[in-house]
Amino acid sequence: MQEQDRWYAIVNPVAGSGKGLTDWPLISKLLRDHGIVPTYVFTERKYHAIELAVEAVNSGYRKIIVVGGDGTIHEVVNGLFIQKTVPTQDVLLAVIAVGTGNDWIRMFGIPRKYSEAIKAIVAGHSFLQDVGVISYYHASYKQSRYMANVAGVGFDAFVNRKYNHLKEEGRRSKWLYLWSAFKAVLTYSSTGVKIWVDDQLVVNDLVYSATVGIGRYNGGGMLQTPNAVADDGLFDLTVIRRISKLGVIARFSALYDGSIYKIKKISLDRGRKIRIESSPEIAIEVDGEALGYSPFEFQVIDRAIRVVVAERFLAEQREGEA
Repeated sequence: MQEQDRWYAIVNPVAGSGKGLTDWPLISKLLRDHGIVPTYVFTERKYHAIELAVEAVNSGYRKIIVVGGDGTIHEVVNGLFIQKTVPTQDVLLAVIAVGTGNDWIRMFGIPRKYSEAIKAIVAGHSFLQDVGVISYYHASYKQSRYMANVAGVGFDAFVNRKYNHLKEEGRRSKWLYLWSAFKAVLTYSSTGVKIWVDDQLVVNDLVYSATVGIGRYNGGGMLQTPNAVADDGLFDLTVIRRISKLGVIARFSALYDGSIYKIKKISLDRGRKIRIESSPEIAIEVDGEALGYSPFEFQVIDRAIRVVVAERFLAEQREGEA
């Protein structure tokens, strides 16, 4: 069998509090039971999955399974754009989620149960999703990164840094993100922000948080861009203007139930290009990964990566188009 017909698995052993390592024997057996015997490699450090994705494609593989969380997916997607051997759409990307947040799979209906996720891989239903390319500043240098799901600016990024810090300290709990969010509410303040969408100034105000989505979910199940469509060529931009601490707490459930736009201080804009400036600078997280600081620029790359999705996701897409 040639490499292009074989699967290459990139396994993050520390994902999901170590589930990537402890559950890999079970996942590997389930894959074999379904006729998939992948070449597999464990990541050994941060950003290693980027390198492994590049090596896999350059070695001839055209099917990659990510065994990890949203951060591992983020790295692999960036690796697909770094390699120049084939167009990014020529590589099929599948995910077996072992992370803590697992927001990307929620969008596409991929089950968390390993056996069901593998059945979706075997079924082979695929979808070309958009990708965002984002520029930001880190250590005074302009850098760029590709986004597969959602980026958070301001409060979201502040929470993300607290959350990642707790994880690095060895804290483990399914409530860790929620705990980080409530602690952040007590200390975070709104910032003066200007936002342009397709060169039109849409925000010039004190802003608490801004969320830019290709996908719908972030922060372990939050729906901050609940209407996002992953292949429409547009970002969904949700902006929360200045809001009191009590107001955040009182309306927190709206972040999870899809009713976020019913709140007066929250707006939705859509566009292919977004620019965000602030004074003072504010932070950004992309696909759950803390990156850098403002100003930010976002641009859409249409239907840029091919991903394995659940059949019911495609059925819902067809119903939406009907």
